[in-house]
Amino acid sequence: MGGAPGALGDEAVAVPAIVYAELLVGVELAQDVARAGARRARIEGLVSRVPLVEFGVGAAAHWARVFTALSRAGRLIPANDLAVAATALFLEYGVLVGPRDDAHFRLVPGLRVEALSA
Repeated sequence: MGGAPGALGDEAVAVPAIVYAELLVGVELAQDVARAGARRARIEGLVSRVPLVEFGVGAAAHWARVFTALSRAGRLIPANDLAVAATALFLEYGVLVGPRDDAHFRLVPGLRVEALSA
C-alpha cells in the first residue's frame, strides 16, 4: 500500500492509484497551463489528506475473483472500475460514486456503493 488509509468523518478513505491516474489525465488534457495547474493543485490537495493506495497482490487477488464472477455472468465492467472495486474489496471499503451513480459498480458481488447526492 502507498500509505495507511485515512479517515473523513466516521469513514475510512483512500484513493486507489488508478483513480489518481484518471485524475492526472484531466491535468494532461487541460487546454492551458493555468487550468492544468489548478487541476493538479486540487488533486495534490486531495492526496495530501487522503492516502494513495497502490494496486498490490491483495487487490489483484480480489480483481481475479471479481473479473471471473462478472465474466461468467456476462456483465463485465470497465477495466479501471474493476481495479477500483477490487481495491475497495481488499481494503473492506465501499466505493463513493458521483450523483449519476455508476450503476455498474452495483454488479460487483459484496461491494458497498454509496452515491453522492446532486
